[in-house]
Amino acid sequence: MKRQLVLITGLSGSGKSTGARALEDAGFFVIDNLPLVMLPDFIALTGHGYERVATVVDARSSDFLGDCHEVLQRIKDQGIAVEIMFFETADHDLVKRFSETRRRHPLAQKEGLLAAIQKERQIMSGLRKLATVIFDSSGLTVHQLRQQVLGAVLGAEEQHGQMQLHVQSFGFRNGLPLGADLVFDVRFLDNPHFVEELRPKTGLDPEVSSFVLNQTDYQSFLVKLKDLLFFLIPRYRDEGKTSLTIGIGCTGGRHRSVAIAEDLAPYLMGTGCVVQVNHRDVDGE
Repeated sequence: MKRQLVLITGLSGSGKSTGARALEDAGFFVIDNLPLVMLPDFIALTGHGYERVATVVDARSSDFLGDCHEVLQRIKDQGIAVEIMFFETADHDLVKRFSETRRRHPLAQKEGLLAAIQKERQIMSGLRKLATVIFDSSGLTVHQLRQQVLGAVLGAEEQHGQMQLHVQSFGFRNGLPLGADLVFDVRFLDNPHFVEELRPKTGLDPEVSSFVLNQTDYQSFLVKLKDLLFFLIPRYRDEGKTSLTIGIGCTGGRHRSVAIAEDLAPYLMGTGCVVQVNHRDVDGE
């Protein structure tokens, strides 16, 4: 695969940080505020250990922007594909963002915020002309901008394949799992713990799994749970989530929740996401 460099540049407050985080989530090695003149040496030093690299270049590096044509050509001569993402926003949106966050514009002097924005537009005009893609974040949410960035770099198909689903069984007696986005309580089902021959086994054993999954209430529950998850997962993905943790809990985390987590995973693979299953308390007493 040809090595790839993405320059994230543009106006302060226009969404460069959102773009950088999106590329980081997509597997890019991202470095912030590296002087443009140092890029060729940086690329050479990282070698082929980093196939996808992105760096933020903005007005803080204005002393080096005049050399951008020469620097980028040196990088292309190394056989590296270069893409320049330029982020911009309408003046009134930029003024509003800096006012709401109380951040200081990096070029703001005595002349005030609007003058600083205009000055930055002038400084960055050279890179804007070289841009391979321009993002206007006016009126966009962070999630909408992130989706545009991922779509531009990865394409729609690869973009939607990024989400990972973590299905975790657990026992309520040991507390809720940290970081769980959705939690479902399956303690309403008959408990194999009270069947003497099943008690020492776990939900990974066929006998326990059959006991849990063949219950009429579970079959009804599964239909409703699948409908809910198949509704929610695409919407979480569209909002920019790259991972979702689904907790399935019973009393001890050894029988019902384990069997159901294992049963649920194949259905979730039908969402096009990567599915991982983990049993937090299966080895407990």
